[in-house]
Amino acid sequence: MFNEIPNNMLSQMKILENIDKNDRINGTERLKRLRQIPPETGKFLAILASNCPKGTFIEIGTSAGYSTMWLSLAAKDKNVKIKTFEILEEKIKLAEDTILKAGISDIVELIEGDALINLKAISDFSFCFIDCEKEIYEQCWDLVSNKIIKNGIIVADNAINHYDTIKPMLDKALNDNRFDSLIVPIGNGELICRRK
Repeated sequence: MFNEIPNNMLSQMKILENIDKNDRINGTERLKRLRQIPPETGKFLAILASNCPKGTFIEIGTSAGYSTMWLSLAAKDKNVKIKTFEILEEKIKLAEDTILKAGISDIVELIEGDALINLKAISDFSFCFIDCEKEIYEQCWDLVSNKIIKNGIIVADNAINHYDTIKPMLDKALNDNRFDSLIVPIGNGELICRRK
């Protein structure tokens, strides 16, 4: 999977990695930063997603589409689609550009607007990545935990570096008997939950 990343996608990944790095160095305002996952987390997500049962992938919080590219590797391998949600207009434009340049428009559907509203119409997905505003993680959990299929996986970013903010969701997830869950210390910390 990682040895077969097309050059156009590798190039777009590198562009977004540089923007993200500069955002963090120059103190760009929080909502305007890309705030994307590091490459090792992207690889981790792709490996997890590629081992899920067949079904749609969900991503809550697209930003510029960096994690979407990593997930697309697994989606392509499994011949499934990704539905990714973004609410910020400027990020939607960046994500559209990324999806086009990476050549993944055939497998990625970018849904503009509030994921908490749009997710109500979607069910039976096999993989979900949550990386949005931390204050709504618990609401995201309440929605997706009831809709993910058996052996499907939910991953939530920032389980270590934003632990206090997302603790209500972490407590719910780690104590939900429908799931096998743990926090993995990769990147900013990933909560991994497999539906039994």
